[in-house]
Amino acid sequence: MCLRASAVCWCGSPPVGAHSGTPQTPPAPRPRSAAHIEGARKVTEPAAIPDKPALEGLEAKWNARWEEQGTFHFNREAARAKGVYSVDTPPPTASGSLHIGHVFSYTHTDVIARYQRAAGHEVFYPMGWDDNGLPTERRVQNYFGVRCDPTLPYDPGFEPPLHGAEGRSVRAADQRPISRRNFIELCERLTVEDEQQFEHLWRMVGLSVDWSQTYRTISDESIAASQRAFLRNLARGEAYQADAPTLWDVTFRTAVAQAELEDRERDGAYHALAFHRTGDHEDEDVVIETTRPELLPACVALVAHPDDERYQPLFGTTVRTPLFDVEVPVLPHRLAQPDKGSGIAMICTFGDVTDVVWWRELHLPNRTIIGQDGRILDLDPTWITDPHGREVFGELVGKTVFSAQKAVVEALRASGELLGDPKPIHHPVKFFEKGDRPLEIVSTRQWYIRNGANDPELRATLKRRGDELQWHPAFMHVRYDNWVDGLNSDWLVSRQRYFGVPIPVWYPVLADGTVDHDHPIAPAEADLPVDPSSQAPKGFAEAQRGEPGGFVGEVDVLDTWATSSLTPQLAGGWERDPELWDLVAPYDLRPQAQDIIRTWLFSTVLRSELEDHRLPWAHTTISGFIVDPDRKKMSKSKGNVVTPLGLLEQYSADAVRYWASAYKLGTDAAFDPHNPKQIKVGRRLAIKILNAAKFVLGFGEPAADARSTLPIDVSLLAALSDVVTQATKAFDAYDHARALEVTESFFWTFCDDYIEIVKERAYSDDAAGRDSALVTLRTALDVLLRLFAPFIVYATEEVYSWTHTESVHRQPWPTVSEIAEAIAPDRREGADDGVFQAVSDALITFRRAKTEAKVKMRTPIVTATLHGPADRVRLAAQALDDLRSVTKAQHVELAEDGTEFTISDVAFAPLEG
Repeated sequence: MCLRASAVCWCGSPPVGAHSGTPQTPPAPRPRSAAHIEGARKVTEPAAIPDKPALEGLEAKWNARWEEQGTFHFNREAARAKGVYSVDTPPPTASGSLHIGHVFSYTHTDVIARYQRAAGHEVFYPMGWDDNGLPTERRVQNYFGVRCDPTLPYDPGFEPPLHGAEGRSVRAADQRPISRRNFIELCERLTVEDEQQFEHLWRMVGLSVDWSQTYRTISDESIAASQRAFLRNLARGEAYQADAPTLWDVTFRTAVAQAELEDRERDGAYHALAFHRTGDHEDEDVVIETTRPELLPACVALVAHPDDERYQPLFGTTVRTPLFDVEVPVLPHRLAQPDKGSGIAMICTFGDVTDVVWWRELHLPNRTIIGQDGRILDLDPTWITDPHGREVFGELVGKTVFSAQKAVVEALRASGELLGDPKPIHHPVKFFEKGDRPLEIVSTRQWYIRNGANDPELRATLKRRGDELQWHPAFMHVRYDNWVDGLNSDWLVSRQRYFGVPIPVWYPVLADGTVDHDHPIAPAEADLPVDPSSQAPKGFAEAQRGEPGGFVGEVDVLDTWATSSLTPQLAGGWERDPELWDLVAPYDLRPQAQDIIRTWLFSTVLRSELEDHRLPWAHTTISGFIVDPDRKKMSKSKGNVVTPLGLLEQYSADAVRYWASAYKLGTDAAFDPHNPKQIKVGRRLAIKILNAAKFVLGFGEPAADARSTLPIDVSLLAALSDVVTQATKAFDAYDHARALEVTESFFWTFCDDYIEIVKERAYSDDAAGRDSALVTLRTALDVLLRLFAPFIVYATEEVYSWTHTESVHRQPWPTVSEIAEAIAPDRREGADDGVFQAVSDALITFRRAKTEAKVKMRTPIVTATLHGPADRVRLAAQALDDLRSVTKAQHVELAEDGTEFTISDVAFAPLEG
């Protein structure tokens, strides 16, 4: 290994270049006496080494110091000088509490940010809070015992009936109705409280976030940015509104986008129904099987696969529906499944998403019968002309779909058109990911943003952006591709909720009182943010709201992802702070969970493409899930989540961070809160760092000009250089777990073997030998602290403060050339870690011999013979004095024989005392 300082060997790939896309030369080591916290107040003296170092209390101590000194504050002047590494940090939903999965994934991001800071970049690492949306509204309803009724007037003195009804759901009937403005005020009040608790927890975890760079997705600034982006989408023709079949959650009374769907297995039944052929075949029936017989009044056609020979003779003919006697066509379509049910299906408007596709592509009529409340609509079904059929429909009006199904099945059984008994099945049903009831499909007017589903050119561009993005781990890329390939509708961005970003448009009211939705009135960007439900557009007075010749305001809000897809802009000062935006965008990193690739990651790529025609970031890191001991994903809905505060208090933040850091990106982690083995290992490691450092520093300081000269010392530093090379390479490949693994492995060998091997020499009167040991010990400790600093943030900072006035988290990442400086110049050429490894292996052999002889490790050895391969024995011979010292051996013979180290002819001396 080359360790010449005059010819620096930068082993491993250099740190990722920020924004440039080209490799950077490694940063030169900064002077050890320099202040690395720009603009921060320095501590004038190192801290005293405590008698009994402990982890307890370090979080509070160092968080206060970091805040006071601005350790992690983003410095624009420094950013312009040395380049930026910017992170588009996930804004956690500020509703409820954080769980251990949050700590897991956010720690992964933090170790990367800390490494990039040490590698020479000014790191832009903000934090946001995702305030708006359904989770916040539901939490407010239960927490305060209220519900929103937009028809009620604002009460400036309103006080909610409850204050903290946590852990239970308050029935809607027991919730007090309040005005929209009162409801929004309660949402803002509760999210601010939650955000304060979240920030406290994140600080305790040790996230190196710049807490002066925070944002809220419901602040005036965020609302303005979200509305600005929407208005630009509208101006470019990318945003549009349409009356169309819409996935609808009847509980939340809101539209649901494709990305918010999830399949859940539900019990159901196939009902065999007899449809009656017309014309010359009136005495023949066509049997279909359906799980939604209540939708018979909305049937518009039967459909079978064009290649299905059973039904090819029926294509182009008609049949009459059972019970309602409506004539409908039999049509071919490729999406029909010959092996499902009877192979022929009824198309209803609308039973599922396939019905929508058939309705659209086959140009069928719309006979929607289910309303937004999930009940059968009170309407005149003009397509039903049979008196009995109209009578049956009248009996269904107002019923829920469940009650309507029972009524239709009873009527079909009475008419003889239900063939046999229903056949029970277990099948997937579409749900809103936050909902409790199956989705319905209703016809509504909604706002959409084009996403490539109906635009092949845009779809191809978004696929290409996915190819350009660097994925960590790489196999997560396929999830993005699968999502883009599977898009079947544009992005539905309007929501029928209250606490969110208002859609910034009004609509003219024509002279006859009808609303003209085709010509929306948009505000100027300079007037943002706006709330059309409570503000009049320019040129109109509030008294004209709802009046002929006046206006009405849009009352819907934007989907939360329509705002969250702009987190780079929200955090980076887009339009508001052009200087900051130019520094940080496009970002270097988007870290996130795998289950929101289809939502957050895709939607951000889409908005960036529409606005700037570029990727929003260069890299994305995807963390795995936390699963319980039964390998089930932890989630609030399953009730198996673990809150982290107790673990942090019991074991320390460093211990919890170690557990999280030990897992590679994209890898699921099983976690048992009753036996957190790896967290206990992390605590042991953090404590060992404190105690080992105290022991090393207790040897005293070497002479000012001392260098490492003895073979085992030089060899130890050569081995440490290999660790630096491997850890650097791992971090540059976004493999933080590997960086931790190689560092930890070396650290335990350093503590268990090297310190033990050289401690007698470190205490000796031999100045040359002592100084060589002390320089090596201190160099290794200093490098190890910086290698561990991204992971074990508090213990490393504590130790570093014993000998330095600056933060370890503002120190440069260690380099091979830096380690070479600690070695005497004439010993750098050809330095090899073989001597240290050989002596370490020999020490293990001596320890094993004492264990087998059942004597204590401190038992002296009178004589022994060490056998081994010639090359290994000769390496060990270069540190024979140290080996005799650590093994308490008076005389050791070396024998060049055998394939591994063994001991023979050992004689032990009596152990005094």
